[in-house]
Amino acid sequence: MRGDGRDGARARADGRGGGMNAKVQEDTARRLDRAMGSLGTAAMARMEEQLAWYRALSAEDRSWVGLVAQAGIAAFVEWFGHAGEGRPTPSIEFFGTAPRELKRSVSLQQTVDLVRIVVEVVEAQVDELAAPGGADVLRHAMLRYTRDVAFAAAQVYAREAEARGSWDARLEALIVDALVRGQVDDGLHSWAAALGWTSAPVMVFAGHAPDDDPQSIIDGLRDKGRRVGHELLAGVQGDRLIVIVGGAAGVKDASRSVVPRFGPGPIVIGPEVPDLHAAASSARAAIAGLRAAAGWPDAPRPVLAEDLLAERALDGDEDARAQLVENVYKPLAGTPLLDTLATYLEQGTSLEATARLLFVHPNTVRYRLKKITELTGYQPTEGRSAFTLQVGLILGRLSVM
Repeated sequence: MRGDGRDGARARADGRGGGMNAKVQEDTARRLDRAMGSLGTAAMARMEEQLAWYRALSAEDRSWVGLVAQAGIAAFVEWFGHAGEGRPTPSIEFFGTAPRELKRSVSLQQTVDLVRIVVEVVEAQVDELAAPGGADVLRHAMLRYTRDVAFAAAQVYAREAEARGSWDARLEALIVDALVRGQVDDGLHSWAAALGWTSAPVMVFAGHAPDDDPQSIIDGLRDKGRRVGHELLAGVQGDRLIVIVGGAAGVKDASRSVVPRFGPGPIVIGPEVPDLHAAASSARAAIAGLRAAAGWPDAPRPVLAEDLLAERALDGDEDARAQLVENVYKPLAGTPLLDTLATYLEQGTSLEATARLLFVHPNTVRYRLKKITELTGYQPTEGRSAFTLQVGLILGRLSVM
């Protein structure tokens, strides 16, 4: 007999019961309706007692949470009264009571806490709320209802996360585009603040994008950055991938998380800058270096934009030209070092030939070459450095014509 009673309770909870079962359900529904106010009050009191996050909310948010709890109880009571008609359980209607801002203040885990409290409050009073013989009906109805509410909460937060993710992706694309085009203004700071960007220093990587879906490339970069403690912004522009790295402890640290995500071909790293606002110059150098990288087929991967100054200058990069004039020509202008460098390069880096043409001892030439290295950072006796010095010398001569 008891097994039959349990089966009957389940049938009533699923809306398949009739006769006396329907009468028990109607009586229980009326009792629930009369107890709605006290149930809501008890739920709020228990939340205040057990949930630290609820106590930390503002008064306005606590009020909204209370309304959601009351709406949830009311929705259950209303549904339970019509369950015999085959009415489905509500999905997300009562979550619409809360404003969008509340969903940002209350996490999914906290929403689960809220539902759990409401369920505990109702379950603690099942024997008092249910009509005689209806306790099992009410318990099974609560199980079915709370299961669907849990799925409803997950749906709400999934949609919010998706919308937030789309908005963040749009902001990220705007920031990358603004830095690439050099359009740095107050809007850039607002967009970065909205994404929670706080890292420094910053450097920009430029290379070719792999053949994967652009969004999957960016998501992979972001996940990798999060694991190693870097902040990353990325954008795919045609076949080009631009990655902005913040918070890395140097070029090698940043490269480990970024370089594997690029497609084949050169990867150029712009100079390190103190913050995102200054990253436009790093992006400009990295992109100019990417354009000019074909001029140095044996360049390392990745390569610093600074190491491609000569190729960038020959490709028409005005920043590189100005930097070479400033770093190579001007420190030597008006001194014997300039003639020594020009002669040394013209003589195929021959120490003896240079000494003969300048009528000085070879040791004097050695001394002057050492001074040139100290002043410019480039060593005339090394092939790549000699090439860069040659380009800087020519540009300097052209600049004073």
